[in-house]
Amino acid sequence: MSLPGPPAENCFDTYRSLVLPAQCDHIGHMNVRWYAHHFDEAGFQIWTVADVRQSEMRADGVQVVVARTTTDFVREMIAGTSILVRAGFTKVGSKSVTHLAKMYNADTGELCATQETVEVFFDPKSRKATPMPEKYKSQLTGLIVDPTAI
Repeated sequence: MSLPGPPAENCFDTYRSLVLPAQCDHIGHMNVRWYAHHFDEAGFQIWTVADVRQSEMRADGVQVVVARTTTDFVREMIAGTSILVRAGFTKVGSKSVTHLAKMYNADTGELCATQETVEVFFDPKSRKATPMPEKYKSQLTGLIVDPTAI
């Protein structure tokens, strides 16, 4: 089984890597802390590939911060496994967005883990959540995908 070609519209390949031996635990599979690491790297990239620039948000006086992540572990990954993370935005609220990332074995196409992340728009001066500027809300709403398409 291999991945079915390029991602669907508004789904993005956000990360590729390899499971290294040092990332594996005493059982021989990638330890949960490394799933978090790979998903976190992918989470930063979803904004860039969706054409929402961190530098532009900073210039507009907002940033995004992670409020919640939920990870489901589906299939173990061992040293030498090629990783592909594919992601998309699934919900846009007034102050937050939700995106879903799916981690695949890039060689076999098998789904190995999923992570749903809620990120909140944040005012770095007040250190509090803030309403999402309309330009981002409009742009991100146009990118919403069905989670099954990722």
